[in-house]
Amino acid sequence: MKKTAVYGAGSWGTAIALLLARAGHQVSLIGRNQEKINTMKNRRENTYYLPGVTLPDMIMPSIDLQDIDADVVFLSVPSHTVRESCRLIKPFLRPNCIIVNTAKGLEEKTYLRLSQVIAQELPDHPLAVLSGPSHAEEVGKDVVTAVVVAAQDIKTAETVQDLIMTPKFRVYTNHDLIGVEMGGALKNIIALCTGILEGMNPRDNTRAALITRGLAEITRLGVAMGGKLETFYGLAGIGDLIVTCSSSHSRNLRAGRALGAGKSLDEVLKEVGMVVEGVRITKIAYELSQRLNIAMPITEKAYNVLFNNLSPHEALVELMMRGKKHETEVREFLGKGQ
Repeated sequence: MKKTAVYGAGSWGTAIALLLARAGHQVSLIGRNQEKINTMKNRRENTYYLPGVTLPDMIMPSIDLQDIDADVVFLSVPSHTVRESCRLIKPFLRPNCIIVNTAKGLEEKTYLRLSQVIAQELPDHPLAVLSGPSHAEEVGKDVVTAVVVAAQDIKTAETVQDLIMTPKFRVYTNHDLIGVEMGGALKNIIALCTGILEGMNPRDNTRAALITRGLAEITRLGVAMGGKLETFYGLAGIGDLIVTCSSSHSRNLRAGRALGAGKSLDEVLKEVGMVVEGVRITKIAYELSQRLNIAMPITEKAYNVLFNNLSPHEALVELMMRGKKHETEVREFLGKGQ
């Protein structure tokens, strides 16, 4: 049994803690809101973010950062708070403990992958990334799930694999850290766009076309950033894309539906009440694609819908009327055939 900790007591952090407890590990689940942590302690349930799931005794909710002293620490915070979180926990970390990041995104302005952010702030710690099709609501209820854990050092990935693998949670290892992170971050754009389409009341043909061409442009940017092509056809790529574009648990999908139905971005974000990563990553990916000259037409239209008052109907027409292309043209795949 290893001593483990999860920093971030939201839905996904709580699901990770449940997973670790089921695998037989003692877990400190550390949050920053005293009231919510007290409720978890008293009710043995995260009524705010993961209601209906009992927290076993091996999970110890806490607000004390000293409790992050563990062999393996999972970082389960929104992508835009990763750097700040690393700075907060750094003084309390056990030397050489493994950091496992579960957030999906890129840092604004720097365009760094989150593992790069963590490496800058916590350079003396082995690092792994957990990704794949895994909604907290289902992992929390012990639904059969398969994910991938990536690390530059495959032994680090294997350590995490051994730590969290259970009969209902299968873990594959992958040494393509870049591809796994890019797939996990960029799929939120397409999920948001799928929701926008559903808000416009489309048919199955339209949705399938969007998801398929969305995968094509996710792959273009991911490979341009150094990821491996095959990763985008695995759990961290198409697997995560499928679940995020189809699940009722997807905040990006729900937010997109409201946008497609005519609500403003401000209204939508207030309604959802939690972080919608697709909004943030759309802006970052659009700017990055412009800098690298990578063709990402869906992302470009999503950016204009979110930030430049382009209507979803106009965006769809413009996408459909783009210049003619060959589906598997190598020049287009490399971002040169716009």
